Amino acid sequence: MASVLLVEDDATIRTALTRGLRERGHAVSSAPTAMNGLRGALEDRPDLVVLDLGLPDLDGVEMLRMLRAVSRVPVIVATARDGDAAMVGALDAGADDYVVKPFSAAQLDARVRAVLRRAGESPADSSVQVGELRLDPRTREAALGGDPLDLTPREFDLLHYLAAREGQVIGKRELLTQVWQIPYGGADKTVDVHLSWLRRKLKETAQHPRYLHTVRGVGVKLVDPA
Repeated sequence: MASVLLVEDDATIRTALTRGLRERGHAVSSAPTAMNGLRGALEDRPDLVVLDLGLPDLDGVEMLRMLRAVSRVPVIVATARDGDAAMVGALDAGADDYVVKPFSAAQLDARVRAVLRRAGESPADSSVQVGELRLDPRTREAALGGDPLDLTPREFDLLHYLAAREGQVIGKRELLTQVWQIPYGGADKTVDVHLSWLRRKLKETAQHPRYLHTVRGVGVKLVDPA
């Protein structure tokens, strides 16, 4: 059983999903607005948040950014917005999964269990060192040559995933599936954007790589510059 916070302004949908998740063994609380949702997420500390984007007081993506500044609680965005731009924006803001309405309580329950399972299986228990790059998933701290790196949560997850597989060429599909938890296409560009941001922070470029090397048509690998 998981404790789930449902942030949804539509009373009919909120009632139906609350009932459906409770019938499947979850403890469910709900909030009709973004600010109430933020308060509930921080005070009640649920295992997972299900977040609508079309909230009356604040856009759900903005709420997600605010939540990610202070919490790593898994978030499933549940919305009627089905375009790539909305999906990429939510995932880049820190969502762990994205589901488009309409959907059943059974489908949402399956996604809740999958996201919580991935969170529990995260390879985040040991630090990784490659050359002068060091990442500690337990504290979410990264450093290069002893100097702290200011990484977003998604940048950290991406860099750690690659560093933990030093020398392996990892395809974009795998990165989207394992780091962004997107088991379908349509968001490849988000990987390129995040790699570009990481290169800048690692003081390298795609033309003159040190740690992050692109293998054209295959993927990217992280190596020890030495």
